[in-house]
Amino acid sequence: MKPILLQGHERSITQIKYNREGDLLFTVAKDPIVNVWYSVNGERLGTYNGHTGAVWCVDADWDTRHVLTGSADNSCRLWDCETGKQLALVKTSSAVRTCGFDFGGNIIMFSTDKQMGYQCFVSFFDLRDPSQIENNEPYMKIPCSDSKITSAVWGPLGEFIIAGHENGELNQFSAKSGEQLSNIKEHTKQINDIQTSRDMTMFITASKDNTAKLFDCTSLEHLKTFRTERPVNSAALSPIFDHVVLGGGQEAMDVTTTSTRIGKFEARFFHLAFEEEFGRVKGHFGPINSVAFHPDGKSYSSGGEDGYVRIHYFDPQYFEFEFEAPQPHPQP
Repeated sequence: MKPILLQGHERSITQIKYNREGDLLFTVAKDPIVNVWYSVNGERLGTYNGHTGAVWCVDADWDTRHVLTGSADNSCRLWDCETGKQLALVKTSSAVRTCGFDFGGNIIMFSTDKQMGYQCFVSFFDLRDPSQIENNEPYMKIPCSDSKITSAVWGPLGEFIIAGHENGELNQFSAKSGEQLSNIKEHTKQINDIQTSRDMTMFITASKDNTAKLFDCTSLEHLKTFRTERPVNSAALSPIFDHVVLGGGQEAMDVTTTSTRIGKFEARFFHLAFEEEFGRVKGHFGPINSVAFHPDGKSYSSGGEDGYVRIHYFDPQYFEFEFEAPQPHPQP
């Protein structure tokens, strides 16, 4: 299968995300454009215009009514998915690094960077109360003094968020009280990306320490480790198979100083249980910054430092290979 190439950004991709049905793919990059595409054929549906800086994160709610974006222009914006109209604008004192809707789509969470003398905060807004956004008063704001949050996702049932930090720590913060529920440090360097499994029981982290790790969402128990030779920028879990896809490469600034073959930046596939690599997909002309599985598990997408997003549909063999049960050896 030839991948579908999406050319809608002039700068490197920062995040790509499917909606829950998987018919739409949202892409954001270090340019101010937020694009939405039909995932089936790569046709561009439209853009959400308004940001004035690099866009770091994007999320769509449960029924794809609203889109949330966070940007280095010190704002987090809420959009009407269908019309592209900006519904709300939350101003922040520093860049918005991560953002997300809870499962019901009523509460939004976003984290801001530690920069220009401002601390790193996680803010929670309830969209059912319009005054919170109008007055820029979140119902809860959690400060993170020690190490800034580099990636965060909602846990199951919207009870807490899981946050990954610059120093490799993982924290659970309650979305009701704001207290820190648990804290672990399994990574030695910055956590670049966190993605949950389809059923929200597990999540996978991608780190600069060349590994991706699988954890239990509620207990934060460390389950598996996937090792590579270069920093991992993003990792995603297949919704139908015990497969993990990792995207990474050298640091963007080191790319020119190392001799690599053209299009050497592969997406790597690992088996979830055996922690073994079983496949690679080449194609990007720079490190892969974000990977995502389609919710039906039949395709995946990757967005790279080269500004391209590639949608890869799996071959039929991929599905046969997984379902073949090992044949019992005949007894001698």
